[in-house]
Amino acid sequence: MTSHALTGSRSRRSAVLIGRGLRTEPAVYFWAIGASAVFGGLTVAVSQVLGWVTDEMVVPALDGSSAAGRAWIGGLLLAAVGLGLALSVAARRIFAGVGLSNLQAHHRRAVTRRYLELPMSWHRAHPTGQLLSNVSSDVEAATGVFTPLPFALGVCVMILIAAVALLSLDVWLAVAALVVLPLAVLVNLVFQKYMSPAITRAQQLRAEVADVAHESFEAALLVKALGTEDREEARFAEKAAALRAANIRVGKVRAAFDPIIEFLPSVGTLLVLLVGTSRVSGGYVETGQVVSAAYLLTMMSVPVRAFGWVLGEIPRGLVGHDRIAQVLDAPGALSVGTRTRPPRSGDGSAGLQVRLEGVGVRVHGAAGGVQILEGVDLEVEPGETLAVVGPTGAGKTTLVSLLSRLSDPTSGHVLLDGVDARELTAEAVTGAVAFVSQSTFIFEDTIRGNITLADVGDQGSFTDDEVWAALELARVADVVRALPGGLDSPLGERGANLSGGQRQRVAIARALVRQPSLLVLDDATSAVDPEVERAILAGLRAGSGTTVVMVAYRMSSVALADRVVHLESGRVVDVGTAAELLERDAGFQDLALAYQREATRREDEA
Repeated sequence: MTSHALTGSRSRRSAVLIGRGLRTEPAVYFWAIGASAVFGGLTVAVSQVLGWVTDEMVVPALDGSSAAGRAWIGGLLLAAVGLGLALSVAARRIFAGVGLSNLQAHHRRAVTRRYLELPMSWHRAHPTGQLLSNVSSDVEAATGVFTPLPFALGVCVMILIAAVALLSLDVWLAVAALVVLPLAVLVNLVFQKYMSPAITRAQQLRAEVADVAHESFEAALLVKALGTEDREEARFAEKAAALRAANIRVGKVRAAFDPIIEFLPSVGTLLVLLVGTSRVSGGYVETGQVVSAAYLLTMMSVPVRAFGWVLGEIPRGLVGHDRIAQVLDAPGALSVGTRTRPPRSGDGSAGLQVRLEGVGVRVHGAAGGVQILEGVDLEVEPGETLAVVGPTGAGKTTLVSLLSRLSDPTSGHVLLDGVDARELTAEAVTGAVAFVSQSTFIFEDTIRGNITLADVGDQGSFTDDEVWAALELARVADVVRALPGGLDSPLGERGANLSGGQRQRVAIARALVRQPSLLVLDDATSAVDPEVERAILAGLRAGSGTTVVMVAYRMSSVALADRVVHLESGRVVDVGTAAELLERDAGFQDLALAYQREATRREDEA
């Protein structure tokens, strides 16, 4: 995979950042820079017209050697050049805006695509607020330099033409005018030294503020229920105060830099007037030439400010790009295979065969990492229902997540119908395996939209009959019929107008409408009534013969399975029917008692 990180000196990194952006949108920036170049050329033309008008019309009119009636010619020339300037400015700003928007969209798509490629283990290690910051403020920081860049590059033409024009007028006038350019470069070197660490700190704090805010919003019910509003306010205030201080630090550095950049052209103009007065007195140049030189330098303050803007944005751009590159270059993305499932006999609706061979999962980290699963060998026959049980931390969720390729084992193989899951295309896996987790997510959409996961007017390949069939199988169709709009009933944020059990059944229907060959339930029926759970699993067994692997935390669920696998410390302790394990597996007996006590406690609370 090509590295997105910028390496080398600050100058080289800055050049690579700018070069990549221009190569991403070459046509747009060609026109933006071209319009800016036209602006630069016309700006110099204005100075020449002013000099000609001064020498040919103004001075002669003042000393009476020429009539003032010809002044309209100069006015007409200035108006024509001014119109060209206005059109070039409009074109430059339009194309520069389009280029900036396209670049930001490009970065956001790339980061989002990488989020989808990275495994859940990576997402669990990175706060949501940081991920939101990567696609928002970091992208804006990385592309901020491209707002003034077309102008700065285009007016290089102005600088070149102006330099030639100044040299053609008088060498000493040119030296007095151009001395401001090396001074601007020197000022920028000092600016970069102080701005880079300040910007880095501010960008990091933006992510931390977003993370604290996101946590508070997500835990709104908990915060209100336990009365911890003051604590959340204090947490947010602390991060916000730190961000405020960092932004003030950035503002102070900019406040010291910007006035100097603004002041340099004025210094140059003063030098031109001083040198020009002396040169006019000596008869070396005409008054109009001094006016042209002074005007040229006044206009050159625009490119000096543009370059100052670019140089001021580069430290922020480098920091933003570095934070984006950390996501784009993050290791661990799941590779995509090229194989599809082998053809099956019958109508293709039979369940999937699952086999795990020597599967191990190790999470790397401090002290050598942690072994989550080790040497797991397991086989699930097509149409079989397998319950996975074990104490907390036994590796149950990790095990079932391998079946839907939310992550890959660090050793061993997961075979789906005899094919290693890593060799299958993404469509082959998602088309055959449906995963439903305990933490059910409901979109702020209609029932139909939540089941089909398609936009309004684009319901994909699922008909209303298929949606109703899935709702019936998930035993939630009666709930939907009772809603005012049926399938078109809007659900609140995260399904706020549904109960916990109803949300779980909607999530199960979302999986069932896809008619999976393997249904993976990670304690996805914990809030569902045992009778309803039994009806759902019985419907699956009697219908398409879907293979079901479910993590279970209550004996009523375990009893519905054809076989049970007991996990402990990442290893398979025993496999068999629930009755067989109750007879020969002491650990399973303890789990059964614990499950029963928990079920009784919940019933008593209810």
